[in-house]
Amino acid sequence: MSTTTAPGVGPGLGSDHLAHVVEATTTAPRRGGEGRHGIRHLLGIVLRVVLCLVFGLPLLFMFVSSFKPDLQIFGDLGSLKAFLPVGDLSTDNYSGVFGRVPFAQFMINSVVITVVTVVLGIVVNSMAAFALSRIGFRGAGAVLGIILATLIVPFETLALPLLWWSNKLPFLGPDGFSEGWLDTYQVQIVPFIANAFSIFLFYQYFDSIPKELDEAAKVDGAGWWRIYRNIVMPLSGPAVATVAILTFLPMWNQYLWPLMSVQSEELRPVMVGIDYFKQLNTSWGQIMAYASMITAPVLVLFIAFQRSFINSIASSGVKG
Repeated sequence: MSTTTAPGVGPGLGSDHLAHVVEATTTAPRRGGEGRHGIRHLLGIVLRVVLCLVFGLPLLFMFVSSFKPDLQIFGDLGSLKAFLPVGDLSTDNYSGVFGRVPFAQFMINSVVITVVTVVLGIVVNSMAAFALSRIGFRGAGAVLGIILATLIVPFETLALPLLWWSNKLPFLGPDGFSEGWLDTYQVQIVPFIANAFSIFLFYQYFDSIPKELDEAAKVDGAGWWRIYRNIVMPLSGPAVATVAILTFLPMWNQYLWPLMSVQSEELRPVMVGIDYFKQLNTSWGQIMAYASMITAPVLVLFIAFQRSFINSIASSGVKG
């Protein structure tokens, strides 16, 4: 009996050689795929580093410059010293901020305005979205379309008409009824409670919750209010988190509207306070110190809740 071997291979080596060839041919593509995966992973890391530098270096420059005098800030601009805490460092700029503006009052105003707007916005916008999504009255689609159409209108075009109407609204104060909401807390809060984008986010999320839950609750005698409060809202945590965050950021950064509608210093938010440093002698070190202090709460909140922020955005984005 004769034994067949691979050409050019002696007897007894054919099977081992063929096994080696088969293993090499099957692992070669895998190694190539691993190489491409490694390159993509490396490019992803490089991209993340570049994005961190683009967004992080301005914040680093702001924070470092808040400890430097103005002459050193401009002197360090042409080198890496602009991003390093070197030179004549002190906390004089922070002391100057508190001596130049009532920072504590501005901060309290911003916190009150932002928190009240976020809480009322969640309640009002979720109730509007619940009515459009779950109750399903005639014309709900048209109403939703009109609400979404307001998103294409920039706020700057509405600012002057809104200012005029705010000045005509009745106001109950310590001295009785008067006309006009200007120079009050409510003029900075009420116009921003109802928000078309927040209604859309809630609507999108509510629409993904099975409506069989409503039918089961109705069998047990529950009304629409109980369904909203005990069934829909407890299941809408990601949507609530998304709306809260996306309402907090623009309200904290409000500048144009408070500048137009508020004249009293004791009612102004932190963003308007930065104008105090542009009068007479501009102190860039104090501006950097002030900007660092009003940016710190936002950064702390984002770092503390970044996982919830990302998960809530992703959850609301894939629903519906």
